Amino acid sequence: MEKQEQKMLRNINSQKEVSAKLMKGLLDLIILQFLNAQPMHGYQIIIKIRKNFGVYFGPSTIYPLLGTLEKKGFVNSEWNMDSERPRKIYSLTSNGQSMLNFTEDSLNLICRKIAFQTNTEMTLEPSTQSAVSIIAKSGRSTSTNRLASEIP
Repeated sequence: MEKQEQKMLRNINSQKEVSAKLMKGLLDLIILQFLNAQPMHGYQIIIKIRKNFGVYFGPSTIYPLLGTLEKKGFVNSEWNMDSERPRKIYSLTSNGQSMLNFTEDSLNLICRKIAFQTNTEMTLEPSTQSAVSIIAKSGRSTSTNRLASEIP
């Protein structure tokens, strides 16, 4: 019984590690998605990531990424001096919206291709199959559905 528990703990730790790597790789997409819903300051983004994904990315990760996204023209920032503490509020630009749509479409297309391969007798671990299914079935925009329908 103890061996089985150790194996289960290793599996959980591996899953957390993979989840954290995916989050780090998709962090710019996640931030753009949050800003698509509403303008936010950096601390709101940090809290929202932690609440929604259970992963903590601190100010030393989030603020440089916001700066990079702003330099690329994907977000704008303005100082809000109305509150007790001045805060820099970030909002999505039209270029950011275009990049968000493109990235979502590309990610969903990749997930559909993985799911298609899974359905054509490609052998994957059951946990991988369910993860792929969840990602592939996640909310898609109209253009994503169009792209996804183009896959055999």
